[in-house]
Amino acid sequence: MSPAEAPLDPLGWVLRAVSFAAVKHQGQRRKSAGDVPYINHPVAVAETVRNVGGVEALEVILAALLHDTLEDTATTPEELQASFGPAVLALVREVSDDKSLPKGERKRLQIVHAPHKSWGARAVKLADMSCNIGDMIQSPPVGWSMERQREYLEWCAQVLDGLRGDHPRLERLLEQRLAEAGEKLAAAGA
Repeated sequence: MSPAEAPLDPLGWVLRAVSFAAVKHQGQRRKSAGDVPYINHPVAVAETVRNVGGVEALEVILAALLHDTLEDTATTPEELQASFGPAVLALVREVSDDKSLPKGERKRLQIVHAPHKSWGARAVKLADMSCNIGDMIQSPPVGWSMERQREYLEWCAQVLDGLRGDHPRLERLLEQRLAEAGEKLAAAGA
C-alpha cells in the first residue's frame, strides 16, 4: 500500500517511516567518535529536505527517512514497496549504491548519474551530503585521515555539479558546508 492509496494522513506516514527506519538501523552507529545512533542521520536528512529545501512531497520526505535502508540494512525492495509503495521504493533505489560494486566504481557512478536524477532524488541526495558534511565538521569519521576527508569533499562537489538546478536552497546549504569543511581542513593543515 502506498501513501497515495492508504488511509493514513501524512504525519501517520512520516511516523511509520521513522519507526521502520529505526527498527532497520537498530544497533547501527554513525562513523563519528560520538557513538551517535544511525537513525539520527535519516531524520536529519528528512528534516533538511523539508525545512531547508521546502519540499512538501510526502514520497520524497519518506524516501529521505528511508534512503539508507536498502543500502545499509537487510531491507529488501519488496519489503520497502509493500510498506511504502512503488514511488518511495523508486526514490530510495535512485539514491542507493549497488554494494556489489567496488567503492571507487560506486562513487564514479554517482557523479555520472547525478545529472539524470529525478527532482525528488536530487533533494534527498543534496540533503544527505549536506548532513554528512555537517557531521564531518562536528566530528570527523573515526579513522578518516585529512586526505580522505578532502577527497570526500571533492567528490561531493563533483556530485553537486550534476545535481544543480532544482533545489537552490539545498544547493546553497551544501556549498556552505563544503566551504566550511574545506576551511576547517585548511586550518588543520590538510
